[in-house]
Amino acid sequence: MINIKDLLEKLDLENKITLEDIPEIDLYMDQVIQLFDNKFAKRNSNEKILTKTMINNYAKAKLLFPIKNKKYSKKHIILISLIYHLKGALSINDIKDTLNKLNLKIHDDEDFELDEIYNSFLALNNSTKEEFKKDVRSRVEDVNSQLEQIEHDDLEYLEQLLLISSFVNISNLYKNAAENLVAELIAKG
Repeated sequence: MINIKDLLEKLDLENKITLEDIPEIDLYMDQVIQLFDNKFAKRNSNEKILTKTMINNYAKAKLLFPIKNKKYSKKHIILISLIYHLKGALSINDIKDTLNKLNLKIHDDEDFELDEIYNSFLALNNSTKEEFKKDVRSRVEDVNSQLEQIEHDDLEYLEQLLLISSFVNISNLYKNAAENLVAELIAKG
């Protein structure tokens, strides 16, 4: 049987970059990478969270407003954090389309309050995590209910298979919904 508590703990749902984590001074690329590694690096993993190549590609693809003197402002770091969260489900082109208007506002208005938008993003992220935890518990219950109707010698494997399928299905549904919203943004110009 799946241990829901262990599963949720492994997901590191509390990892996020808050406004308090972002210095008020501009950072060099290596410092930005270190900030993200400190917050999102998985234990016992060599997987890079953010690399120089990634950041350069974000800049070339115009996912970020122009960088000055090879330093990244607080607003750049907020955008990189948004990109980090979006790239798990959206293509680079969809992310560009999603952030384009925001980048223009930031670039055209130095007083633009990106902090407020980011705080709203973080608040929604927190409430979404709580809903996610409830949903995981519900899916485990649904799977176990289905398993009661099946005679099989490896119910543990079937539980994992059905949970994986359920998680992927809900993920695809949300991804499709997000892609449709991006298409609406594009259509509105």
